[in-house]
Amino acid sequence: MRTLFLYTVFSLLFQITFAQSTTDQPNIIVFIADDAGWRDFGCYGNSSIQTPNIDQLAAEGVRFTNVFLPTPQCSPTRTSLLTGQFAHTLRTEDLHTPLDTDERTVAHHLGAAGYYTALLGKSHIGKEATNQFDYFNPGKGNPRGQDLATALNNAGDQPIFTWFAFFDPHRSYQPNTITNSHNPDEVVIPPYLADTPETRQDLAMYYDEISRMDSVIGASLALLEDRGKRENTVIIFMTDNGKPFTRAKGTLYDEGIKTPFIVYWPAQINEASTNDNLLTSLRLAPTILDLAGVEKPEAIFSESMAPLFNGSGSVADKYVFSERNWHDCDEHMRSVRSDSFKLIVNSYIELPHGTAADLAGSLSHQSLLRWKEEGKLNEAQSLIFQVPRPVIELYDVINDPYELNNLAFRAEYRPTIRKHYDALQQWMKETSDFSPHFRRRYDNTDRVTGAMFMGGPPEMYAPLPNE
Repeated sequence: MRTLFLYTVFSLLFQITFAQSTTDQPNIIVFIADDAGWRDFGCYGNSSIQTPNIDQLAAEGVRFTNVFLPTPQCSPTRTSLLTGQFAHTLRTEDLHTPLDTDERTVAHHLGAAGYYTALLGKSHIGKEATNQFDYFNPGKGNPRGQDLATALNNAGDQPIFTWFAFFDPHRSYQPNTITNSHNPDEVVIPPYLADTPETRQDLAMYYDEISRMDSVIGASLALLEDRGKRENTVIIFMTDNGKPFTRAKGTLYDEGIKTPFIVYWPAQINEASTNDNLLTSLRLAPTILDLAGVEKPEAIFSESMAPLFNGSGSVADKYVFSERNWHDCDEHMRSVRSDSFKLIVNSYIELPHGTAADLAGSLSHQSLLRWKEEGKLNEAQSLIFQVPRPVIELYDVINDPYELNNLAFRAEYRPTIRKHYDALQQWMKETSDFSPHFRRRYDNTDRVTGAMFMGGPPEMYAPLPNE
């Protein structure tokens, strides 16, 4: 009760401060990458990658270091972010599942409050949700600065909310995506991948796509400057899930669910800062509504993090929760993370971890498979192929940031396991999660190789009673 009271006070202080500084509702742009790992930006410590525009946003805004996504998958994350609800609550937990007609996104609420709303680029939320935007331009690739210009022209004097959804750096990759391509010898190899020339080339091409995305962000910032709109535009940069590499995208490790999260707002953020608070990205929807002065609907799970933007209040989560369901292979995995530990609960332990189809033919995954056949994998590289899997995984995320040492087998960690497991069970109950025993969907790819043998999402067997 005291926490809720303090949050309410801080939120009111933020709104008063905002009202004193400007009578205009701010423009809001969310730049969302498609499959970008949180580590793979200069401002997050990767000195080998070219991201000058994103780095500049961080240098003049707030760089968050502990924000986590509700899923490690594209469409479930996007439906969650835009509604402020978990995918299993929405029943969009499986890849490619559209948002139901009755569900409302932030675009709907903002439109009712006088905003012009635009979705540029990748949708993957379903026709009903896309129709809640005033303007949708899927384009033929990444959105461009001129697409944003069209949206701004359409908005006229209205404040604008733009969901600027990149296709980069989603697979597949080609060489020479940018003029100054990254050097494969300089890429950072995570410990779970095989250090081969092929893996290095794969990562270099992935870096190239991130740099191409960065250049579009730079062009968009220049456009806002030319239009005189940069000062009072809130810009948020994030991703939908981790990088499209084995043991990253599609997993509940931090490599799959941690997102870069940068907020830039010249009118309100006067000094650059770094925030290390543990936060769920489900705070995005209520934050957007808070910035626009729109009351948060009751269905939204979390609260606004806007007080953190100008230091008018303190916001943090004790736990953040994530889930992995069907993505080419069926899964029922749930995780809870605190500042120090991550607990993962696996249901289908008799099967190896499912590999997403878009990873199957990648140079890096093929390198892992080749080393597996040749008996060259070390422990970190072989973990993704482990079978049977443990029911419980526990990681010390401070001292083991890549989550390679499962502590669940050590007796001294039983109290930690119990505390996190109880929190996870309470969350599942509060958000109407379902048991793995009542809902299964067939795989359409091989779990180890990722090779697809069935086109499209297969049918469900043993569905929930109400389906």
